Amino acid sequence: MESALDWHQAKALLEWYVELGVTDAVAEAPIDRYELPPEAPKTVAKPKAAAPEAQPLSVVPDTPRIDWVAEAKTLAARADSLEALAEALQAFEGSPLKKGARNFVFADGNPAARVMIVGEGPDEEEDREGLPFVGRAGHLLDAMFAAIDMSRAAPDAQQSIYITGAVPWRRPGDRAPTEAEMDMFRPFLMRHIELADPDIVVPMGNAACLALLGRQGIARIRGQWAEVADRPVLPMFHPSHLHRMPAAKREAWADLLTLQARLREMAP
Repeated sequence: MESALDWHQAKALLEWYVELGVTDAVAEAPIDRYELPPEAPKTVAKPKAAAPEAQPLSVVPDTPRIDWVAEAKTLAARADSLEALAEALQAFEGSPLKKGARNFVFADGNPAARVMIVGEGPDEEEDREGLPFVGRAGHLLDAMFAAIDMSRAAPDAQQSIYITGAVPWRRPGDRAPTEAEMDMFRPFLMRHIELADPDIVVPMGNAACLALLGRQGIARIRGQWAEVADRPVLPMFHPSHLHRMPAAKREAWADLLTLQARLREMAP
């Protein structure tokens, strides 16, 4: 329906409504503001395609664990010479030590010697040289045995010494060998003694005594005779210990005299 108001009248009326606070215009048809909106039409989901039949997973067999101690015993027993033992030991894959070492350290001196020295294993300098007992500890070892007329360089078996270690590879940070490492390399060490066939074995330091005798506490057991592989064993201080504790050189000298006396008793 057309309004009877002209433009100016309509504008004045609108301004008056605004002044009164009117905010909504009223339409000719009523509006129900509480009426719910009509529901949206529901969509029908398409049926899902059937999942492909699951294929059985292939079973990966467990990698058999190797008994490295048993493997070491087998390899050591097969060695019929010191050369064969060195090859078997160098090829042995049971210990990760050789991956971090520079050189394989097997032995030094005369293999026919009456005395076999067993040390802990190579340190940094011995790893670099590929020989046991070099550097400061080696010089003191040589001086100790020179005092009883014995040397690693002597060609005569009666006056020479033969030197090896409980472990042939350097350990990280020159730490002591672990019990597992001792167990793994012990078969090679025992076979080494059998093949070299010394009259007397001298383990020097705790690690060597633990490897051969299953005992440590070198201050208590040094100078006390024991037996390994049907041979007399005389534990002694390691030369490195004597550098740290010079007062222990008196006991070391007594042990050297004990060794010398036993060699004379066993002389043919």
